[in-house]
Amino acid sequence: MDFLFSRSSKPVALVTGIRGFTGRYLADELRSMGYDVIGTSHAPEASDTCIYDIDLCDRSAVSRFIEIVEPTVVFHLAAISHVSHRDVDLIYNVNILGTRNLLEALASVPNRPDKIVLASSANIYGNADADLISESVSPNPANDYAVSKFAMEKMAQLWSDKLSIVITRPFNYTGVGQSEGFLIPKIVRQFQLRAPCIELGNLYVYRDFSDVRWVAKVYSQMIEVARPNEIYNICSGIGYGLYQIISMLEEIAGYQIEARVNPQFVRSNEVHRLVGDGKKLNQVIHDIPTLSFRSTLQWMYECGGAKSPT
Repeated sequence: MDFLFSRSSKPVALVTGIRGFTGRYLADELRSMGYDVIGTSHAPEASDTCIYDIDLCDRSAVSRFIEIVEPTVVFHLAAISHVSHRDVDLIYNVNILGTRNLLEALASVPNRPDKIVLASSANIYGNADADLISESVSPNPANDYAVSKFAMEKMAQLWSDKLSIVITRPFNYTGVGQSEGFLIPKIVRQFQLRAPCIELGNLYVYRDFSDVRWVAKVYSQMIEVARPNEIYNICSGIGYGLYQIISMLEEIAGYQIEARVNPQFVRSNEVHRLVGDGKKLNQVIHDIPTLSFRSTLQWMYECGGAKSPT
């Protein structure tokens, strides 16, 4: 397989999963910082430039791609990211084997990247016995997705003597362009349609929600300020219950909706509270204004069916 890549004088940032929800926002941030941004995706469009169709589970393809590109910094976002994804084999293959193939290739090139940021997940904490979950809380993954991410972290540590790796554990975040398979876009969409009712799973869960635009700015700073071989929560430190979220959207939309529990949407291994402690992150990240969750919901509601960053 041949890759056409023309290197300029700018440093090169590689973003795996660049056409995903987070990747689009992060790519814009990195370009504004002066990077040439390239990415990988399973389904690049004809109009996409510097985006390559790479299967991370194809070890030889990944190796050849990295040999040609030799990125300055790497953000590994590509993953099976939905907790309830039905193809369990794919979850483990992509999230663990795909990551290993990437790290192996990056460690094998003469000019290794200055920094690699790996996106893990706060889901690895499971039902932690802590109101605010810090990085010192012992992981207790409660589903295959979380297990795959924790295994990815442990596997990545095997490369820490050769590569400068930073692991991030993002808590929930949302924004314009996120799939309606995720909770907040699903709820927002029902309000946009002015539906009289909405069916959800367990209504008594609490999550720490951030805005994807803030998360992208945090990621972009990590390459400059985060310490190698460290783990950082990416979170707001504020927990929201579903009833609070619905109440905020009722204010924004100007009408009330009936929330019903659909037993089919209730997970037996549901994580009931997942709220992060961001002290460690705040020690290294500065000058990034936080966005209130209500303003994020308003942005999503007003943007209708927009699918890309604005």
